[in-house]
Amino acid sequence: MKAKLEQLKNQALEEINNAADLKELQEIRIKYLSRKGELNTIRRGVKDLSPEERPIIGEIANKTAEEIENSLEQKHEILYKQNLSEKLESEKIDVTLPGDFIPYGKQHPLTLTINEIVSIFHMMGFSLIKEENSPEVETEYYNFDALNFPPDHPAKDMQDTFYTINASNLLLRSQTSNSQIRTMEKSAPPFRVISPGRVYRSEAVSSRKNNLFHQVEGFMVDEHVTFGDLKGVLNKFTEEFFGQVRPTRFRTSFFPFTEPSVEIDVQCIICAGKGCRTCSQSGWLEILGAGMIDPNVLRNVNIDPDKYSGFAFGMGVERLAMLKYAINDIRLFFNNDVRFLEQF
Repeated sequence: MKAKLEQLKNQALEEINNAADLKELQEIRIKYLSRKGELNTIRRGVKDLSPEERPIIGEIANKTAEEIENSLEQKHEILYKQNLSEKLESEKIDVTLPGDFIPYGKQHPLTLTINEIVSIFHMMGFSLIKEENSPEVETEYYNFDALNFPPDHPAKDMQDTFYTINASNLLLRSQTSNSQIRTMEKSAPPFRVISPGRVYRSEAVSSRKNNLFHQVEGFMVDEHVTFGDLKGVLNKFTEEFFGQVRPTRFRTSFFPFTEPSVEIDVQCIICAGKGCRTCSQSGWLEILGAGMIDPNVLRNVNIDPDKYSGFAFGMGVERLAMLKYAINDIRLFFNNDVRFLEQF
């Protein structure tokens, strides 16, 4: 057995010395030193030796294992350094070369616009509406009925509103005013809140209209709120948003949920009021509708219209962005063209 151990040691050391790479070295380790390796196979025969021979052969086996292990470690260090040197040589780079340009991500122009609108109204004391009060999939009651729409109003037709197939009265909201009703149902005045979000209408897509767009709804309800408060808030908003005093006009209009109602136009920034395709040659672009909240709407949410009054407004985010950044086609916001988006 002593001769076998000597022969095994010499054979192992020779193979280690001739190993060409780390993989081959690992195979040699397994061959000789693993549980089922050749050295342990010999060791298992020690139990059959006489009591006098066992300690002698056991010590020789341990020294053999130690010599093989030391040789493996020395060879591993040599091969590792050799492998690392070859890798560094093959993968070396010129550190003086300029790096690759990786552009930073940017906010979408609609996100920029919404954030700016929210910031301006925060400055005027308005807070964001709770998300659970502003669902995009809504019932006909919150989208129309509670807002004083009569049963036969044309906005309820399927050619104007997207109804779902899940229920006859379930739809994609056509305005963010649903948040107004849900908020007033759950708490008592005073209110001064805004609600940005997506809305959906069955519109023919053009340079000025899309069937998906964004609105910011806002309303204020308190004692002694007047139309003068409405004008003051909206005039301050346009001044802050456009960064200058831009010509605006209030036009009388009609909305089922406000009385009196108005639409607010801002002079077209693209043609400076001279008339172009974006403003349909009128020189003006409508940016929002507003008015004093109809007493019937307040009654629907159990608010006494003899004690409280309020105003509401809803503005189109795309229209405001088009005016602010001189964009002449609403479809550019949804095309994901990097050439357009990287300008912001």
